[in-house]
Amino acid sequence: MCRSIKTLRPPVLPEEATEEEIRAAALQYVRKVSGFRAPAAHNREVFEHAVEAIAAATAELLGGLEVRGGARAPAATPATPGGA
Repeated sequence: MCRSIKTLRPPVLPEEATEEEIRAAALQYVRKVSGFRAPAAHNREVFEHAVEAIAAATAELLGGLEVRGGARAPAATPATPGGA
């Protein structure tokens, strides 16, 4: 749906997403869903409220995700029979 919204979780993003990145994704989502790039004055309050609510939900989601199988440690070398 929103192809320009990038993935904000590791390992896709090497570090935690910033508030700015989260808000930009929320803004892009609200623009897409509402069909407005910028709301008219009479819709501005509800538009901004939606951006803030989605940014908060996104931050909560990213904070609660447990990402498994990220970077792996090098495989251990097998022990030699009768070795140390």
